Amino acid sequence: MRVEFREFDPFNVWIWIEFNTVPSEMEKQYVEETFSSWFFLGKLGGFNAENLQVQDVGLEVSYMPYDESIADNSMMAVMHNMSDFEYEGNWGRCWFDLGTSDAIAIDILLNSLRQLSKDFVTLDRVIVGGENEDWRVPGSGAGFVMEDNQRN
Repeated sequence: MRVEFREFDPFNVWIWIEFNTVPSEMEKQYVEETFSSWFFLGKLGGFNAENLQVQDVGLEVSYMPYDESIADNSMMAVMHNMSDFEYEGNWGRCWFDLGTSDAIAIDILLNSLRQLSKDFVTLDRVIVGGENEDWRVPGSGAGFVMEDNQRN
């Protein structure tokens, strides 16, 4: 699975999935559940890089003291919105407002999609941000230009 990044605005980001073939209903469900689960964790503030106490300790977490004040005093890091998944041919896409969630959220999504691609649904490519020339996003400048040209 190849990963590409295009223009990235965390408050207005499309994530594009290129399947190796037109996805079946079951394959769509796997992908949608992965994204929905990821978004739900983000909505609950799970991608807060200011509070990675267990990660910072390393492998030996037995009897680790968990500092509640670090958790309580870290800035809120929550995702705000997610659109329904859309499909066209062998492409799928979904829009997100990632809110104040931290960049670790993207890493976790990509790790999850890599494993999904190995075990369940072959994904050729994941593109974070931007838009595809042959499938414009709603409200993009190119779409408005095309509509204006059609009126003339």
